[in-house]
Amino acid sequence: MRYGPEQAEKTKERVVKIAAAQMRKRGPEQVGVADVMNRAGLTHGGFYAHFASKDDLIAAAVHRMFEEAQDMFRGATEDKERHEALRSYINAYVSKSHRDRPERGCAIAALSSDIHRQGRKARAAYDKGIASLLGKITALLPEQEGVDRRALAVSMMAEMTGAVAAARAVSDTALSDEILASARRSLRARAGLPPSQPERQSR
Repeated sequence: MRYGPEQAEKTKERVVKIAAAQMRKRGPEQVGVADVMNRAGLTHGGFYAHFASKDDLIAAAVHRMFEEAQDMFRGATEDKERHEALRSYINAYVSKSHRDRPERGCAIAALSSDIHRQGRKARAAYDKGIASLLGKITALLPEQEGVDRRALAVSMMAEMTGAVAAARAVSDTALSDEILASARRSLRARAGLPPSQPERQSR
């Protein structure tokens, strides 16, 4: 049965979305074409109607993961003043919810240990996604005398993604929570954000 271009695009998008979720949970090396197509309710043979290779699927999935990360960013920062937008994004990213739901989380934390083994297209999509996020973080950072905002954004991004990855890796829940809480405090302080009222009261 032949489908029109619109239906074909919807089918392709469903496959990419499933691949992205599986990559977050298991890493790109453990994502198989047959499994992804089966989860999408499609046959393995139908894969090549949408993608030239598995590498193309992985690259499309990486791109999709960063698109979804943009949704996280918008949800945390939209309609907020710059300081509060940055605080909200830090709190949302370095959170138990993000830690506990890797299948819906950021591509950077999910793929940082695996992406270097992927093909050129996947790595290009990853680089583009990181560059976009760095630009957004830099734009939210307040001006501080003697502080290079771009360099600070790079360092903060590394701390945010590293904290989430480390919190996922440890088996001790209390330690995992401590990693996240400590990173949030550090990130807010380094960004020059004054403590919010609940944070002042908890000291």
